[in-house]
Amino acid sequence: MTQQLNRTSVNPESILGASAPDRTGIIHFGLGNFHRAHAAVNTALAMAAEPGDWGIVGIANRSRKVTSALEAQDGLYSVVTLDPAEERVDVLDVHRRFLVAAEDGPAIIEAIADPAHRIITLTISETGYHIDGRTGKLDVASSDIAADLADPEHPRTPLGQIVAGLRARFAANGEPMAVLSCDNLLSAGNTTRAAVTQFAQAAGADADFLAWMGENVSFPNAMVDRIVPAPTDGTRAEVEEALGLQDDAPVPAELFSMWVIEDKFAGGRPKWEAAGAIFSDEVEKYELVKLRLLNGGHSLIAYLGGLDRQETIPDSRAQDFIADATRQALEVDYLPSIDLPRDFVPAEYIDSLFRRWSNTVLGDKTARVGSDGSTKLLQRVPIPALTALAKGVMPEQLALTVSAWICCCVPPKGFEPGPIADAMIEPKAEQLKAATADAGTVREHVEAILDAGVFPDELVANQAFRDRVVEYAEGIVTDGVRPTAATALQRGAQA
Repeated sequence: MTQQLNRTSVNPESILGASAPDRTGIIHFGLGNFHRAHAAVNTALAMAAEPGDWGIVGIANRSRKVTSALEAQDGLYSVVTLDPAEERVDVLDVHRRFLVAAEDGPAIIEAIADPAHRIITLTISETGYHIDGRTGKLDVASSDIAADLADPEHPRTPLGQIVAGLRARFAANGEPMAVLSCDNLLSAGNTTRAAVTQFAQAAGADADFLAWMGENVSFPNAMVDRIVPAPTDGTRAEVEEALGLQDDAPVPAELFSMWVIEDKFAGGRPKWEAAGAIFSDEVEKYELVKLRLLNGGHSLIAYLGGLDRQETIPDSRAQDFIADATRQALEVDYLPSIDLPRDFVPAEYIDSLFRRWSNTVLGDKTARVGSDGSTKLLQRVPIPALTALAKGVMPEQLALTVSAWICCCVPPKGFEPGPIADAMIEPKAEQLKAATADAGTVREHVEAILDAGVFPDELVANQAFRDRVVEYAEGIVTDGVRPTAATALQRGAQA
């Protein structure tokens, strides 16, 4: 029987960077794969360069599945780096305590109040901030936020728990703190500050607390980038082969990793630059590059690939029609909308994206990338589309992206997009199904979705764009995704 990975069984030479001390300095919400392959890795490497009390308190959302596995392994887990040129298995040892937001609210609030903790990091996905994409304001009507506001002393959402913890910190010691979003949000720090501040105001926080928070709690902007697919049995087998140990919480990841951060940490920070993090005053420009080129391209690959029944992103990208559509989307539709960072070479970056999307060893699932589309596309499509439309140019691939998302995730009646699309998770599926219940044609179906509040009014009011989204959805339903993508490509080349 294979021995379990834990502090007794692990070879110290397998540990990446440094093991954290027992004293914790970071609280992390969202104990998923991305955090454990990105910020946690950077923190281990930072502590190897400059020791510090930067152990992590990891908070899972609702389930104890991950926390129980990590607790049984003394907080240790492996990161399996998958790349055609380099594959390796490293062990991380930076988490020192585990909590579950749905069950451990008082302990979480106490941890935030503890002056030893100087940073809160977040990977709670775009939906976790409860920002209404149409208004840019906190969605106080959402059921989770409404429940927290009804009982702000016993919150269950990250926003509610952060505000409750900061109020307790203000009352106890007033020590400064940073709240660092590691999610795919535009102006992530500004968005987080707005969400936290608006929740505090709605929860009845007084002026003294709000003034203290404004002066003592910083919200750095940051851009994160690493493809981290879900682990498989193959991931666990690779760990066992490399380490001779059983790991019940391994994380696979690509070799590429990037973190651009605004250096605004009210209570101090690890030496993340020693791990390769970039501290910059142009974070928002890097964010736009990543959100529109990497993430926007990723979405188009996923939805075209899902409709073409391609199981993985590299399988999808390997289809010439998808590769051609994606390159045109990046070069023609997205790039003109971005104010690029200094010394940034877009052609080199785009070429690197195609190499990453071609990583067959990583095998990222098409359905994973296509999930949460209503939230993701809101961040990626509207501004580039409006930029093009203002110049009299139809953004063909952005219209195709929206059409393909609809056909994958909220398909018109009678259209079966296939098992890959069926596996995509759409958080607004029920709302959009209700909106389209009376639709009798593809046009009525698409227009009902466009009018359902996913995208801003300015975009959906553009009749030419609406007509193009409808046309491409009709084409996918009637003729299939390949002929429809060919039409969009031809039109885009003539723009």
